[in-house]
Amino acid sequence: MSINTQSTVTKEVITEWFKQLQDHISSSLEMRDGKSSFEEDLWTRPEGGGGRTRIIQKGAILEKGGVNFSAVHGEMPEKILQALKLPKANFYATGVSIVLHPQSPMLPIIHMNVRYFEMSNGIFWFGGGIDLTPHYVFEKDAQFFHRHLKQVCDQHHPDYYPKFKQWADDYFYIKHRQETRGVGGIFFDRLADKDGFSKNDRWAFVQSVGEAFVPIYMQMIENNIDKTYGEQEENWQKLRRGRYVEFNLVYDKGTKFGLDTNGRIESILMSLPPEVNWQYNVQPEADSSEAFTQKMLKKGIDWV
Repeated sequence: MSINTQSTVTKEVITEWFKQLQDHISSSLEMRDGKSSFEEDLWTRPEGGGGRTRIIQKGAILEKGGVNFSAVHGEMPEKILQALKLPKANFYATGVSIVLHPQSPMLPIIHMNVRYFEMSNGIFWFGGGIDLTPHYVFEKDAQFFHRHLKQVCDQHHPDYYPKFKQWADDYFYIKHRQETRGVGGIFFDRLADKDGFSKNDRWAFVQSVGEAFVPIYMQMIENNIDKTYGEQEENWQKLRRGRYVEFNLVYDKGTKFGLDTNGRIESILMSLPPEVNWQYNVQPEADSSEAFTQKMLKKGIDWV
């Protein structure tokens, strides 16, 4: 793909680029998986808009994954207006959301979301982020992931990476467990034309984040695809997936927004893994890979 450099950044321009991003990522993943293909489900929202849900299942690499595009509009629900402290107006929201659950517990879960939101009264912003949730934390993978994200951020502003990395640490945090969902990444929201940034500046940054997904996850696959595993690792994978479910259903703002705007439930919950376990009071064995992973699920680690 190529970065769109049009001087007039309209919702139509943004929407079309997001569609192309969905095409690029889904085709790249299909080619690398080599076994399964994405099934596309076109849907419409009664209140306005719709989307393209693309799901891959039972692949050679991906057990379940979704690469979704949506563009919805209509009257903003009162509940969201109050939560965001916004005046009453119609809204338009579009974006791409991705969650991949691999077959191998040695490969990490990855999530990315890039989105645009505007209101009929002129208010607009961009949001998104990308984060990594390993079943087993491998320091070299986490370092590569964060260094790549820092390079993306530094192309646009030196403050972006430290600010958005901290935001991700705080956002992807399971409070009731007192642990992070994974090794973090970057997270940002409500980026508008202020603080010296134009709409074009923000849009160029969001595009760069979207472009980073394929090279990052392809490297994760190459690093870990040949690692062996057994029943112990598969059981741990299902426990770690359980933490992912807890976060998405309790804290995730995108899930809440989708439910509050009468979004399509199958698309909203595509992020959930196919198989999960919750066992009572699991304590990893001392000095094990599981114990190391548990120890690394905390905020503030400097991976770069």
